[in-house]
Amino acid sequence: MSSSTFIHDDFLLGNKPARRLYHKYAVNEPIFDYHCHIPPADIAGNRTFRNLFEIWLEGDHYKWRAMRTNGVAEKYVTGKASPEEKFHVWAATVPNTLRNPLYHWTHLELKRYFGISDLLDPKSAPKIWKKANALLGSPDLSTQEILRKMKVKVVCTTDDPVDSLEHHRDFAKKGHPTKMFPAFRPDKALAVHQPQAFNAWADRLAEASEKETGKLDGFLGALDTRHKFFHEQGCRLSDHGLDHCHADFCSEKEAGRIFAKVRSGKKVSPQEHDRFASFMMLFFGHLDAKRGWTKQLHLGALRNNNARLLGSLGPDTGFDSIGDDPQARTLSAYLDRLDSENMLPRTVLYNLNPADNYVFAAMIGNFQDGSVAGKIQYGSGWWFLDQKEGMEWQLNALSSLGLLSRFIGMITDSRSFMSYPRHEYFRRILCNLIGRDMEQGLLPDDEEMVGAMIRNICYSNARDFMRFPGVETGK
Repeated sequence: MSSSTFIHDDFLLGNKPARRLYHKYAVNEPIFDYHCHIPPADIAGNRTFRNLFEIWLEGDHYKWRAMRTNGVAEKYVTGKASPEEKFHVWAATVPNTLRNPLYHWTHLELKRYFGISDLLDPKSAPKIWKKANALLGSPDLSTQEILRKMKVKVVCTTDDPVDSLEHHRDFAKKGHPTKMFPAFRPDKALAVHQPQAFNAWADRLAEASEKETGKLDGFLGALDTRHKFFHEQGCRLSDHGLDHCHADFCSEKEAGRIFAKVRSGKKVSPQEHDRFASFMMLFFGHLDAKRGWTKQLHLGALRNNNARLLGSLGPDTGFDSIGDDPQARTLSAYLDRLDSENMLPRTVLYNLNPADNYVFAAMIGNFQDGSVAGKIQYGSGWWFLDQKEGMEWQLNALSSLGLLSRFIGMITDSRSFMSYPRHEYFRRILCNLIGRDMEQGLLPDDEEMVGAMIRNICYSNARDFMRFPGVETGK
């Protein structure tokens, strides 16, 4: 069997209304990828890839987890095996990923990037390796051409406040139809529970901002300076990756004492860490509100579970998981504090634990104030939930408790340039879900009305909500 009979035009579209909605209203919409981890240097430098391993397996911890689960030795995952050897081991793993989203993604990606319709397995692997590598040798699959081919209008990277953003500036000069913007990710500014790493980072912040960071007021001023610098480069988006929202608020005086303690090299208690992080999260909320940004809160990951392999391989290598921290009270307290100070920016909430779906979908309704349509967003299925079932859960929870019509749609949340078909995957799932409701009489058989909602979710809602400079809105 080839993927031409598997990944066909109506893949995942199980009813007639879904097929009409997808092909008429979704398929041609451009992509607004407002959260990813693609290296800006690869975009600005128009990187080309020598082989299928580099573009497909080099940094993909989804595939690494599957390979380890399939009994593959680390040598063939992140170790010293050759790129071709690693690819063949992945090809042998793929038939064992049935019902995992990797099986769908794998064949969507092979078809959309290389026109390859064969199902990937050990028998087809040599042919696929050869054909894909030949195509990767052409300029048609450089990073900038991939963005053009996949109709990516906006891509937002994830950037530390101390980053120079030189690659964003370089790329902006090229006149490419895709716009690349940074997103401000200041997680290291909260990490006073790791004194050595925190102090090293605070010193880097001083260098980047040309401000002293030995005292709290200087540290805050340096972060404000970098926030302003990001704004000048077109940034309108911040991001925080937290296990839970910090909401044990303290005064600036107390935060200053904790800061002085850690800057002197001393350890802080878990309570001091939480109180300092809570203070800083209010500070970052004020910065975002002051400059009209959107804040993203990614909540609920339990990171670095395997201490042995963390020590040998480092972070972000496939050993993170879903956490079960309580979320509702601290998230409510944080949003309420900013709202009471009239400093609550537009905000996108993402949960990693599916048990929190209705918690988050309900929470967003508490802080809508009529100033902006969908001011507080329930973000798309994220990480372990960016698969068919997880997306449907998110869409159903949002539909039941909020306004699906105002949803700002999908993200790749990926380090791979091969991940853009995930937007197609989401759109097919969205159209199938809505089409099924139309077929069952749960929604009107008004294709124009429903189709307009589909089109907006695919692109226009995110474009109009984020308000990036130079990106024309529909308003």
